[in-house]
Amino acid sequence: MDYRGNKWSQMTRFCVRMVQRWLPDPFIFAILLTFVAALVAMPLCRQTPLEVVEHWGGGVWNLLAFAMQMALILVCGSALASAPVIKRAIGAMACLPRSAPAAIALVTVVSAISCWLNWGFGLIVGVVFAKAIARRRNDVDYRLLIASAYSGFVVWHAGVSGSIPLTMATPGEALAMATDGALTDPVPLARTIFDWHNLVTVLLVIIGITIANTLMHPKQGILSIDPALLNDNDDRSTDPRSTVKTPASRLEQSKTLSWLVALMLVAYLVIHLAVRGANLDLGGVIMIFLALGLVLHSTPVNYVRAFGKATTGAAGIILQFPFYAGIMGIVTGIGDSGISLGGVMAEACIRISNPITYPLLTFLCAAVLNLFVPSGGGHWAVQAPVMFTAGANLGVDPGLTGMAISWGDAWTNLIQPFWALPALAIARLDAKDIMGYCLIDLLVTGVIICAGMLVWAL
Repeated sequence: MDYRGNKWSQMTRFCVRMVQRWLPDPFIFAILLTFVAALVAMPLCRQTPLEVVEHWGGGVWNLLAFAMQMALILVCGSALASAPVIKRAIGAMACLPRSAPAAIALVTVVSAISCWLNWGFGLIVGVVFAKAIARRRNDVDYRLLIASAYSGFVVWHAGVSGSIPLTMATPGEALAMATDGALTDPVPLARTIFDWHNLVTVLLVIIGITIANTLMHPKQGILSIDPALLNDNDDRSTDPRSTVKTPASRLEQSKTLSWLVALMLVAYLVIHLAVRGANLDLGGVIMIFLALGLVLHSTPVNYVRAFGKATTGAAGIILQFPFYAGIMGIVTGIGDSGISLGGVMAEACIRISNPITYPLLTFLCAAVLNLFVPSGGGHWAVQAPVMFTAGANLGVDPGLTGMAISWGDAWTNLIQPFWALPALAIARLDAKDIMGYCLIDLLVTGVIICAGMLVWAL
């Protein structure tokens, strides 16, 4: 690529080359982080190698339930994105941009808004939309196009599928236990996701990454891709079950069954949310996308095929999640010394905080922690027992504390390849192809989010 010209272009070239040279495969990245966490935990927490190994092994299987929720959100969102009506809408939208910068900007905005609504759906829709544009235009750099689709992921935890604010909004004894008694009542979404401070920060972040991604597009040396390599074949017409009429095939092709299941899901959600007064949690988000997917794919067998194809995108997550759960075991593990690595990080943040700087430092602490534990559930387990108690002692609203953790969890996802794996599988790229551009987005959004945390705390 030719980035010669202004300093912005030179910085982009530097970041792209640095990442391509030094960033290993995401699985290798997870292994290296495991050893880094272990080597840091031993001196700081005065733990023996045997204790660290026990913490790692004990943590490997501790997040299976949460991992299943994450996988279902991803797969259900992916299956919905592949529904014919959604794909037609995406194809029509792909014809809208009249220039390469306009295409980059549109992909960024569509991805960010979709991720804010649901991270699994948005992550896949952004890449599908980017591929649709790449099929129609050869003047758009493909790697930057996919990076733009992934950059919208930064608003995930500040959106309606953010695991931490949804967990905070879920009543029950688990909330008090997770926060060491700091939270006994659920925190409504109006004080987290839908607080005006958060909404303004989301808007500014979307504007920031849109401008940054547009400015990064090179004027020469554009890397395009053969449209034939981007075709997604739909083999419904060749499936024998669609032509052979048997009692079993009629059930498989029954639209009535899809509608009945969807209606059951909707009825439960209405009772759960409207009648019982519950908040929308992770299970509710999954149910919404499952119901929409069943209806938009028309028949059960069509949805089964879409669901099956979507699961391949979760392969990297399934492989790596136990390793990151093991890292979380190291970070949260308490040895004979009575302290954990996560506790050391949190206490260091608390010691230098006041009511104004506390949310900002909580955000930065979560951002560093996210490199080792790229999971909202992991952050909740590590930080909730300490940060909410400290925030309450300082008089900081728990909604702000929760969103500071959420933003930190989301921010460094831009350079943590764990969550990019499904998008990269669909785009047929490696993490090092896009992370250089995401590094620029990290710097831009970091300024915006830090300012947002300080303003919210005033």
